[in-house]
Amino acid sequence: MTYIVTGAAGFIGANLVQALNLRGEKDIVAVDDLKDASKYRNLADLEISDYFDKSEFLQALKSKSLGKITAIFHEGACSDTMESDGHYMMANNYRYTLDLLDICTEQGIPLIYASSAATYGGSTTFIEKREFEKPLNIYGYSKFLFDQIVRKRLLSKTLKSQVIGLRYFNVYGPRESHKGRMASVAFHHFHQYKESGSVQLFGGYDGYSAGEQKRDFVYVEDVVNVNLYFLDNPQHSGIFNLGTGRAQPFNDVAISVINRLDQIQLANLYKEQTIQELINSKKLQYINFPEALKGKYQSFTQASLDNLRQVGYERAFHTVEDGVRKYVTWLSDNADFLAEKP
Repeated sequence: MTYIVTGAAGFIGANLVQALNLRGEKDIVAVDDLKDASKYRNLADLEISDYFDKSEFLQALKSKSLGKITAIFHEGACSDTMESDGHYMMANNYRYTLDLLDICTEQGIPLIYASSAATYGGSTTFIEKREFEKPLNIYGYSKFLFDQIVRKRLLSKTLKSQVIGLRYFNVYGPRESHKGRMASVAFHHFHQYKESGSVQLFGGYDGYSAGEQKRDFVYVEDVVNVNLYFLDNPQHSGIFNLGTGRAQPFNDVAISVINRLDQIQLANLYKEQTIQELINSKKLQYINFPEALKGKYQSFTQASLDNLRQVGYERAFHTVEDGVRKYVTWLSDNADFLAEKP
């Protein structure tokens, strides 16, 4: 069986390749753009059968030269929410994905693709319905527009095989070091604390007190599990949220990072500190909310999981405390993935 993972050298793509390897699958065609050559590290310890640059992949797929494809996980995209080049964003995230969908439809190949919670943008309700989708930037719009195409084709019953769109909320975990400023807050907190002995969070904004803006933080292990669930259940198609269904404040992330790093250093001598103790010791500090982000920032996200649960996905999701603990331990043990600082 041949699997294709686009964005395979990226964050979620590499974790999917690893999960397929753990299932015994090695016939995996990796697709990516290695202009940033440092991303190769995400694949160096994994098993793949071939590699294609994204510029040559669609033609190879269309020509059927890759043989029989079991499924395609499409994780490749520009995920920089601050990218202002609309021409590039729409060509890369929308048109490329639409061309891939057309080929999959023609050949009957299951397609599981990465959408985004950025489709909700300024909304305060996170249910997979058109009336709640209000993208705040071109990234969110590129994902939103493709989701609309999928919806229309699902309604018209013109799709010949499974198509799943997964709206990722704030994903964090191993193999994201190449993302630089777009890496998760847990990743940046880890480096801040290691280098300066403190973590900085945004102060009060949008009705929230310092560090209390809330996001649905989802551990990458959970993201992979949901992808594989749909691979194993090809009878399902549609667009689904992929978060935990639980909003937690940025303070929780920072506290978990600091306490776990201190625990690693001090072992049994360490006693976990409360938020007030961390503030008093200046291990946790707050800065003014940036003017450049005002009006473009989601102060609250929380995925509705009703649709995901209705199709039979029953596994529990990591809390921030559990997921960040695992992640900080991995970061501490895997310096080879951190050869280049963010």
